[in-house]
Amino acid sequence: MTSSSTSPSTEQPGPGRRAVLAAGVGAGAAALTATPLVAGPAAAAPGAGLGAAAAPEPAPRLGTGWQRYVQGPASRTVRPGRVLDSAGDVGNPAALLKPGGARTTLRRPQPTPAPRWPDGTTAEASSSHAGNNGNDGQPRTYEAANAIDGHPDTFWNDDTLAAFPDTLTITLPEAQAMSGITVISNSDGVPTDFTVDVWAGEAWENAATVADNDVIQRAVTFSAPVSTSRVRITVTGVQDTSKGAFTRINEVWPEPVEPVVAPSVTVDFGKVVVGYPRIRFTSASDNSPGVRLAFSETRQFLTDRSDFTRSDQSGGAGGGCDQFAVPAQGADWRDRKGFQAGDKVYADGLHGFRYLRVTLDALASDAPAAQPWGTVEIDAVSLDFTAYLGTPASYRGWFLCSDDDLNRYWYGAAYTNELVTDTFRQDDVDPRGAWSASLEGELVLHDGAKRDRDPYVGDLAVSAPTLYLTHDDAAAAVRNVLADLAEHQRADGWIPPASIATYTLPLFDYPLWWVTCSWDYVLYTGDRTYAARYYPQLLKVLDTWYPSVTDEAGLLSKGLNNTGGYGDYAFLSRTGRITYYNALYVQALNDAARLARLLGHEADASRWTTRAGAVKDAINSHLWDGAAGAYLDSGTGPARHAQDGNALAVTTGIADADRAASALAHLDGTTQRPYGNAFMDNDTIFDGASQRVYAFTSYPEIVARFTAGRADSALDQIRRTYGWMDRHDPGITNWEGIGPGGSLYEDAYTSMAHGWSTGVLPALTHQLLGARPTTPGYATWEVRPHPGDVTWAQGQLPTPHGPLRVAWENSATVFRLGVDVPKGTRGAVVVPGDSRRLSVRMGGRLVWDGRRALDGRVADVDGRVTVSQLPAGTHHFTARRTD
Repeated sequence: MTSSSTSPSTEQPGPGRRAVLAAGVGAGAAALTATPLVAGPAAAAPGAGLGAAAAPEPAPRLGTGWQRYVQGPASRTVRPGRVLDSAGDVGNPAALLKPGGARTTLRRPQPTPAPRWPDGTTAEASSSHAGNNGNDGQPRTYEAANAIDGHPDTFWNDDTLAAFPDTLTITLPEAQAMSGITVISNSDGVPTDFTVDVWAGEAWENAATVADNDVIQRAVTFSAPVSTSRVRITVTGVQDTSKGAFTRINEVWPEPVEPVVAPSVTVDFGKVVVGYPRIRFTSASDNSPGVRLAFSETRQFLTDRSDFTRSDQSGGAGGGCDQFAVPAQGADWRDRKGFQAGDKVYADGLHGFRYLRVTLDALASDAPAAQPWGTVEIDAVSLDFTAYLGTPASYRGWFLCSDDDLNRYWYGAAYTNELVTDTFRQDDVDPRGAWSASLEGELVLHDGAKRDRDPYVGDLAVSAPTLYLTHDDAAAAVRNVLADLAEHQRADGWIPPASIATYTLPLFDYPLWWVTCSWDYVLYTGDRTYAARYYPQLLKVLDTWYPSVTDEAGLLSKGLNNTGGYGDYAFLSRTGRITYYNALYVQALNDAARLARLLGHEADASRWTTRAGAVKDAINSHLWDGAAGAYLDSGTGPARHAQDGNALAVTTGIADADRAASALAHLDGTTQRPYGNAFMDNDTIFDGASQRVYAFTSYPEIVARFTAGRADSALDQIRRTYGWMDRHDPGITNWEGIGPGGSLYEDAYTSMAHGWSTGVLPALTHQLLGARPTTPGYATWEVRPHPGDVTWAQGQLPTPHGPLRVAWENSATVFRLGVDVPKGTRGAVVVPGDSRRLSVRMGGRLVWDGRRALDGRVADVDGRVTVSQLPAGTHHFTARRTD
């Protein structure tokens, strides 16, 4: 599903079974030699650890083969790969794919004047919405008379949300012969089901019934011509859009008029892209014909209106599309935010989308600056790509394994994260009070490519590690966000989640994510200066604000200190003692203690570690549900068990081994769906909660499964969650959320490229491959593979000291591992498998014989052979099963 100009490299893996670290790996790192990591074919065997699945593809030479999975465009000019469809009078639609050659022509005749009702005609309705400032900020009314005033920009809007029937009755001054009517609505939502009745002297008689309507202009021909003085339209169903399930009728004409199909061309960019659309018009008729651009990340919501525009949130000047009036001499037009002529012909600018529909049309309110008819000639359509340009040359970290699907998911997540790594620009960010002078022009990690274009700190908990592991040269995108939020800390210690609402959006959990993300940033980058600069904010949020919302048991309790109206990552209406908030509190306190120790603040570190232990004990005392064998979501209200709290209880060590196994088994039994694991085990918090999947909260569950020794179930969850997104439109990128049946959980509004959903990438690198930092800047690191059914894996982690490279192969009887360590670092290798059933050699020398260590650096730690204090250079390990 890639376009011709954005195809990944077609480099294939090299031949042979040698998984080696190539020579010339970079300054400061010794290269692994060409010594084979595996001699001979891998044997077939099921299971995790030693004993992986059979018949793998051979591992390529280390550092090759992964490039073909990279999804980023080859350059900042991106062109569509195909014409999806065209409608109306369109000549040579495919020509716009190849600039400089033939031209695509759109033609539309000038419309005839609309039929009018005779003077003296009136209209009344069952209800009418109160007047307001409308989408465009201008005062408007929604009276029934708007439906017969001859102005298609005004409309009748009923006043009963999602309640039917709604009626509109038109009364003529005298009886008139009629063969039908035309009902014109708008893209905010059309009437789908309605009847038309006519007055027959003493009673109403049905003249027509319409079902499943989905067009704005609907000609309704009566079953037989009539002579009548009254027409009644009864609406029983409408499209339910983000604007609400209201009946909206812009005009009713006293004749059936079939619409002239507006000429359009729809192109497919092959995957979600982001930037400024560009169209090169070579010429046009001299009447200022308009074009309207509609964007969508999916075909399901590809209509004459974009699936989302920022203008919808700030006035709706574009009517859900971007507009341009084409001059007669043509133009090389780049879509930028603003009006083309005074207060007419509006465009939104930057978009995130896969599909683009270009239509010769114009809003009635844009006349005469733009007209919905004429001729337009197009040479080419393209996109100026604005996000991080991820090419094979720009990847500083990579991953490859024997499972082709897992490779696609890793690089799909990397590409998703590249799409949200962009410059903070006033014209492009969320219009709901998100712009900030302190962020303008800075590199940031936005929520999504399409929306929300604002950096939220909770999202960084996932998107930041994804960035560190792929493009650590862009780590400033994380620091810029964390520092800016710290600078906007409230006087009472609370830290805002994002710049939206001028840094006032009240979320309960996101200040804790700021703490954890600050530790992660220092852990990956070693930036001690950041830690010292924002340590006062760390003290204030943990020692002032969170104590103000702590109850007598030592647990956070939402509702205290006027926090009842605070939201969280999903804006859930849960209050009181919540396992997720408190487990996250434990994580944040422990992370803060690590930062404190780095800076020499031992008293703070001790205090926070002690508090974390007390909260842990309180969670286990008050929030464990022994009957269910899992942690409660909330200590009050109906019993339910959430993915977020249970997963974090495992990853933070709140749950002991028995409770961890029980909690994960409960999630297995209650939340598994074909498209991932649901974030709630029942619907007591809202209807459909047990069918909703968030990759954001799935990430800690996946990590929990790996760390609890359940690698196969972790991989199963990955394959269901990310396989679903990979196989379904738009493909490749990671969705904000998945709804019942695998649907887009918020319909068209759903972001289909969301950084918080990229957890598969750090999970595969840190858990499957097994490499991760353990102290700031990778001064120390650990390699602890969890192979599951994967037969080989290899990868590179970028560190401040140079690349850390790892490669392993796993068969029924042998596990072989190579590690290439950069200078200035030391680390440990933890061999998968039961230490009592393994013999381990390091560089050919026996260091563990199944019972005891034969080297001072080797020990049995929790049943695993652990080799510590490994310095810079190349290290090879071979573990054989002794049973």
